[in-house]
Amino acid sequence: MTAPHATAELDRAQPPVPPPPTPPKPARMTPADMLRVGGSGLRSRPMRVFLSALGIAIGIAAMIGVVGISTSSTEDLDRRLNALGTNLLTVTPGQSFSGSQASLPAESVGMIGAIPEVENVSAVGRVDANVFRNDRIPEEQTGGLSVSAARIDLPESVGLQITEGRWLNGANSRYPAVVLGPKAAEQLGVYEAGPDSQVWLGGRWFTVVGLTAYNELVPELDSAALVGWDVAEDELGFAGTPTTIYTRTDESAVADVQSVLGATANPENPNEATVSRPSDALAAKEATDETLSGLLLGLGGVALIVGGVGVANTMVISVLERRSEIGLRRSLGATRGQIRSQFLCEALLLSALGGLGGVVLGIGVTVGYATSQDWATVVPIWAMAGGIGATLLIGGLAGFYPAVRAARLPPTEALATT
Repeated sequence: MTAPHATAELDRAQPPVPPPPTPPKPARMTPADMLRVGGSGLRSRPMRVFLSALGIAIGIAAMIGVVGISTSSTEDLDRRLNALGTNLLTVTPGQSFSGSQASLPAESVGMIGAIPEVENVSAVGRVDANVFRNDRIPEEQTGGLSVSAARIDLPESVGLQITEGRWLNGANSRYPAVVLGPKAAEQLGVYEAGPDSQVWLGGRWFTVVGLTAYNELVPELDSAALVGWDVAEDELGFAGTPTTIYTRTDESAVADVQSVLGATANPENPNEATVSRPSDALAAKEATDETLSGLLLGLGGVALIVGGVGVANTMVISVLERRSEIGLRRSLGATRGQIRSQFLCEALLLSALGGLGGVVLGIGVTVGYATSQDWATVVPIWAMAGGIGATLLIGGLAGFYPAVRAARLPPTEALATT
């Protein structure tokens, strides 16, 4: 049996066993390194990268263009409404209980003017007469033009602008003088002849004293020949009852005045008076445009998804083509996480290129269209930021599977393909 001290001596004589070597840590890649590696992967396939980025750019440009054009249109509508005013109300005769055409009392204009919140009130009355360029045109060829008696305070109520000549006044409204809307003047050939020319109206000659500008709030006046109230009663058989009353109210009292306007205009039969707000028609048109914009925005989203599929396809093909590169990097110590980050970075860079190009293209489309319509160009910041964010999201989702697939590729299998 060996003595204890002999065993201790034997242990001291044997050399100590060294610890196992520590495996080397993989080198860390900084964000700058990741961008450089990802960018080199894109530069090696410029045409494929361009086509894939173009798909993203088309989707983003469609979305930016739709939002920008819609916003510019809304801005222009607000500007026009501020200039025209949203406080104009109209009263027209409706239908009676028997179904026949009702009429407004001759005193209705004065009764409406007595409402404290009413700032201006005026009216026109339809005259049973036709207007022609000369007296040789058959009576049945009206050309869609109407003749109306107008009060001399009509421009203040509807915002009517005179482009040539002058408006009716206390002197000439008693005589055969007429003011033509722009469509009527064009159809009658008065633009070439100018004011002081004559038209055949109601079986006699009337002198043109003025021409009006287009009016979006009351477009029915664009095709009208407007004569004085007095001469219409004396020479054209006008009964003196208004067919449309135009009322300007205080901005803060529009709803209140609108609720009592029908009963004020026709106290005996308030249900036979129709009250409307012309600016609502412009707002309804804008709502229709917004519906169309929503449809186009959806189509832009579809184009964006198609672009994302293109990015995913490009990255999957890139993984298959670069198996040898992946295997070499893995054998030199690159981790799965680094390989995954490299390909994900490539997908994000590819999408970002498409997104930036799409934003620039969308702004260009908006500027071009807004300029052609004489609008102020408005592209919301949130739309541009949202476009870039959407491309990065699409790029991240599209590049996730190819990046994971590249990271899982065994180095020996990848190198065997060289």
